[in-house]
Amino acid sequence: MKQPFLILETGQPVPSMRRHGGFPHWIRVAAGLERDAAVVTNVEGGDALPPRQGFAGVIVTGSAAMVTERHDWSERSAEWLREAAHAGLPLFGICYGHQLLAHALGGEVGVNPAGREMGTIDLELHPHAEHDPLFAGLPAQFPAQATHLQTVLRAPEGATVLAKSAQDHCHAFRWQDHVWGVQFHPEFSVTHMHGYVRARHDALASESRCSKQLARSISAAPHARKVLRRFVRHARGLHAR
Repeated sequence: MKQPFLILETGQPVPSMRRHGGFPHWIRVAAGLERDAAVVTNVEGGDALPPRQGFAGVIVTGSAAMVTERHDWSERSAEWLREAAHAGLPLFGICYGHQLLAHALGGEVGVNPAGREMGTIDLELHPHAEHDPLFAGLPAQFPAQATHLQTVLRAPEGATVLAKSAQDHCHAFRWQDHVWGVQFHPEFSVTHMHGYVRARHDALASESRCSKQLARSISAAPHARKVLRRFVRHARGLHAR
């Protein structure tokens, strides 16, 4: 039997979207993982971090929390991820998870100077992404779903920044050959993105942005989802060496 993936649950979806399940369920479906191919540890909810042995890789979810709040569960998770990264365990962080990995490996996280980024955004790959195991062969520009206020202001030392958007210069990075962070949400479908835009109606209005107009620009993002599935294949390939 193949080794399972560990999903570190760092938060819950907005209340109106919880009828569709939690982040681990969305990630497992988007990644093409069977139910018994993933083990969920709810670190935000108080679950203890497990021994890292026996997992094919780790996927860290998004969260409404902020890395800069330095919650005890978050800092414990960062330490665990730092040790796992240096031990060679494949890691993949999404949104909060992306920022938490950057923080764990010595990067800097903070409020995005360009403000809230939300909706279907245009992701632009740097030329060297063509040689990356997860991004190689993808279009130089493709749509991705995003919703965040904080960002990776400085990638960890030795990391390679792979993608950017108009509002975020570090939308994806790779550290060594087994750790990735992506600010976008590869697990989000059009339904998920619409739900988040509706849930943030008041916040968007306070920023003089129209949620209905933003909703009309939402589109599918199949290439972004492909990145998550490639991580699963790559992590399993590393274990097969």
